[in-house]
Amino acid sequence: MRRRDFFKSAAALAAARAERFQLATFRSDITPSIGGPLFNNVTARKIVDPLEAHGVVLLGGGQPIVVAALDWCEIRNDAYNLWRDVMAEAARTSRERVLLTCVHQHDAPYVDTEAQRLFEAAKAPGRICDPDFNEHCARKVAAALQASLNSAHRVTHIGTGQAKVEGVASNRRYVKPDGGVSFGRTSATKDPALRALPEGTIDPWLKTISFWEEDRPVAALSCYSTHPMSYYGQGDVSADFVGMARARRQKDTPGTAQIYLTGCSGDTIAGKYNDGSAANRPILAGRMYQGMVGAWKATKRRPLQHVRFRS
Repeated sequence: MRRRDFFKSAAALAAARAERFQLATFRSDITPSIGGPLFNNVTARKIVDPLEAHGVVLLGGGQPIVVAALDWCEIRNDAYNLWRDVMAEAARTSRERVLLTCVHQHDAPYVDTEAQRLFEAAKAPGRICDPDFNEHCARKVAAALQASLNSAHRVTHIGTGQAKVEGVASNRRYVKPDGGVSFGRTSATKDPALRALPEGTIDPWLKTISFWEEDRPVAALSCYSTHPMSYYGQGDVSADFVGMARARRQKDTPGTAQIYLTGCSGDTIAGKYNDGSAANRPILAGRMYQGMVGAWKATKRRPLQHVRFRS
């Protein structure tokens, strides 16, 4: 084969591979009703801002791959399997290829239907969750996913970028003068002495993975390691400061789906920079927003040529 023909064939093959990849994006409201159960035995008393499910379906790399993030605290046990099963059915894929995560805001539903059944059998007071509401939301999100497949976008490139977030994450644990370790610094830390302690070991980078149709961005998935709570525990339902930052980015890029996922953050919280006052929520949101903008500006694209899934 002549050199020119070889490069033409390679370019044609790359173009053919790019044509086969598509990305569908979906979102759905999953806000609980007033009076509904939330995390930590709290009841919803007010809706400050709506809770949403956001996700993508990547097509063309074998069975479809679903990535979805919910503005809920947690989904556990058989409730988790229910969500993945109905979404897998909607996407025509297997349960293992549905990557479902909760953003982990605290004035939000905490769902464990198996535990709820045990509570009811023991006639224990209160509710962990509302199983009917959980199933309603799971099927609602699955329907939104299925509908999105009809308008999937061709994707040719993948982008990656990162930027440092200043003044948000810090360690929950700290070392006391006697050498012991304490968990006393929480997401909302009122004690100024605890807030004055060093930031600790954190991952300061907010990372964004994006999918593109040539030079047009289709979706951006951002991830950062911190508990996403500013003030909480009274029943004021909210997607909190990470939800505010995501919504602001969505206004910046109306044609690009903005999705936020919370990174591994068992020991990372906003406690050093947050005293739990309502005024701090927009401040933290602004810092997260700047991180998202910075990661976007630093994004570098390359052709999407292969998709591989490991579980």
